[in-house]
Amino acid sequence: MKSDIEIAQEAVPKHIKEVAIKLGLTEEELEYYGKYKAKIDYNLLKRETGKKAKLILTTAINPTPAGEGKTTTTIGIADALGKLGKDASVALREPSLGPVFGIKGGAAGGGYAQVIPMEDINLHFTGDFHAIGVANNLLAAMIDNHIHQGNSLRIDNRRITWRRCVDMNDRQLRNVVDGLGKKVDGVPRQDGFDITVASEVMAAFCLANDISDLKERLGRIIIGYNLDGEPVTAKDLKANGAMAALLKDALKPNLVQTLEGTPAFVHGGPFANIAHGCNSVIATKMAMHFSDYVITEAGFGADLGAEKFLDIKCRMADLKPDAVIIVATVRALKYNGGVPKAELNEENLVALEKGLPNLLKHVENITKVFGLPAVVAINRFPLDTEAELDLVKTHCQELGVNVALSEVWAKGGEGGVEVAKEVLRLIEEGENDFKFCYEEDLSIKDKIEKIATRIYGADGVDYTKEADKEILNLEKLGFAKFPICMAKTQYSLSDDQTLLGRPEGFRITVKQINISAGAGFIVAMTGDIMKMPGLPKVPSAEKIDVDEHGVISGLF
Repeated sequence: MKSDIEIAQEAVPKHIKEVAIKLGLTEEELEYYGKYKAKIDYNLLKRETGKKAKLILTTAINPTPAGEGKTTTTIGIADALGKLGKDASVALREPSLGPVFGIKGGAAGGGYAQVIPMEDINLHFTGDFHAIGVANNLLAAMIDNHIHQGNSLRIDNRRITWRRCVDMNDRQLRNVVDGLGKKVDGVPRQDGFDITVASEVMAAFCLANDISDLKERLGRIIIGYNLDGEPVTAKDLKANGAMAALLKDALKPNLVQTLEGTPAFVHGGPFANIAHGCNSVIATKMAMHFSDYVITEAGFGADLGAEKFLDIKCRMADLKPDAVIIVATVRALKYNGGVPKAELNEENLVALEKGLPNLLKHVENITKVFGLPAVVAINRFPLDTEAELDLVKTHCQELGVNVALSEVWAKGGEGGVEVAKEVLRLIEEGENDFKFCYEEDLSIKDKIEKIATRIYGADGVDYTKEADKEILNLEKLGFAKFPICMAKTQYSLSDDQTLLGRPEGFRITVKQINISAGAGFIVAMTGDIMKMPGLPKVPSAEKIDVDEHGVISGLF
């Protein structure tokens, strides 16, 4: 069996100008990054195209070691729509180098449903993440320089909340002490690094509508508090203009292609269990501006990724999905039912029945909480039995949702036609009653309670004293109407990653509350969520290599 990277390297990609022609773009409107990548000026959104694209969201059950294939499905269904004669494109996040070299590997799809050039997309790409990291660290440098130069803003050295970042899993940098040495070397203080995709700069970047909006968002970033307990912003430090200057080219969406030549906008990539986990608003709108059908994805399971896509991104960007694809595998559902990973290839209807409630909860959330039409896409594996597939279909149909089989990993777009036809049927029927999980005028606690009880199925929410104190502070500062970005484990509907399936009788504990004023949301931290991951015992980096001809191997 060929690896993903071998399949990608055997492909004969079209020149990116040929892909752009499908979108109605001219060669003069492309900023080339080689033959197969280009940036598109977001000002083209002002051009009238007459398109009124249908937006299709792909989400999934809670991720498991068995794999679900959400990105692969997203890409494959876009190709399938093309095979059905539809004008389609796909909008995805950029991969972070942390997971690429860590445990997950690449994030450009898989098998015969990939975006290419796969190696470039996974490694550096067009440099967007480096620009975001530099903008983040410029602000950090200006904070410490301001303090060193006399601290006229009276920043409290003990209440600086802004951290440096690097796009790598490096646990050694979670907690550091810097500014050591002589007086000219800075002011010593406790500090730390986050991974770049967890930076608020990334979140603000992905929610911005243009460079002016981005500059304003960057200016609203709260870096800490002064000695009177008042917030200090990046604008107070006069940093947001230079930060925006660093990001002016990165803000332009990246155009690449799928293996089958479908246009793909790959841009931005905040983490879904820490931030909102969606590709940029600009990329999504650009795809919708030049295509009739756009498929995009949200991060991790529907309880995290889809909830944030709908409650945060759609609210801020005035977007409304026309249909939702919920990806699941029989293997992952059996894992949720208690089957060890080594035994997932064996038929086990009892375990499948026990694990199915996880999928059904996600289906209920999409159709009943958010009021959106949905199809369950079963990412089929060769050893799935007909009895297992029939069981999944029966339970989903009881909720009024059809199940379609997806074989895009092995067959590309042809393997996604069944799912694509069901998506088109849902859109054509037009039964869409989209609504948010909560209204923005509720209190901070009421919004968190709505998410916990309606989306996760919790009995309620508990708060630490620290979280209670910060909620009162944020309400006093006028941030009560901000949407909520829950930071929770992706592996469970609860905040305990060991509770698989559809847990009941649990409560969510909010340990910490953080404000992302630039991004425009409040982060509620639960469990043991970290903003700087570490490498596993055997990182993927050990398998990645390059030969004397520059050919990369081991990426996936």
